[in-house]
Amino acid sequence: MSAHDWAAETLGRRFEHGDLLVEALTHTTYVNENPKASANERLEFLGDAVVGMVVAQHLFERYPDLPEGELTKIRAAVVCEPSLASRSRAMGVGELLRFGKGEQVSGRDRDSILADAFEALVGALFLDGGLEVARSFILRELSPLVGEARSGQVRVDYKTRLQEHLQRDGVEGPAYRLLAEEGPPHNKRFQVGVFHRGSQLGDGWGRNKKEAEQEAARQALGSLAGAD
Repeated sequence: MSAHDWAAETLGRRFEHGDLLVEALTHTTYVNENPKASANERLEFLGDAVVGMVVAQHLFERYPDLPEGELTKIRAAVVCEPSLASRSRAMGVGELLRFGKGEQVSGRDRDSILADAFEALVGALFLDGGLEVARSFILRELSPLVGEARSGQVRVDYKTRLQEHLQRDGVEGPAYRLLAEEGPPHNKRFQVGVFHRGSQLGDGWGRNKKEAEQEAARQALGSLAGAD
């Protein structure tokens, strides 16, 4: 099946601008060997923004009584890398991606690549058909995850996300330090801080140290997002 037939059948869209679909399915390693091609990174950038906006609006309307913090947690769980990768995997996106020779085998099932491809496809749908076309696709694929995220069935690994964020430029990862603990032995609470290059990025409380570390990482990601 060609990419265009796949898009019509799986995405529900026969692209008017077929080059957008091809670009969305082109990994940067392919462009390294074929300089005239265009990688999907720019479409991924656009698609990331569209996915975030559509999911945020959906949550805002679906849960009118939830506070901002809870909405943020649900959105993070729904649009996290494993969730987007799982949807790409279910649609068979990996088999259609164009890679350089070095990524032909391992890249087709890698979460980071599949999640990026999902966002790139959203960017392509947005440019080819407009916001409503992109919104329809996003909600079709991701709205089933909202209920799971709300009930805690989808969990975000904030520590991994923070480490990836800090190491994307080749710098060292974060360090976690116990700051405080309180309560009786059977009901203790722990406070953990996360540090990077001597600066504290965030802190969090939890019923155990692992839970506190996850909350500290979540706080740090929020601070870093605001600083970007």
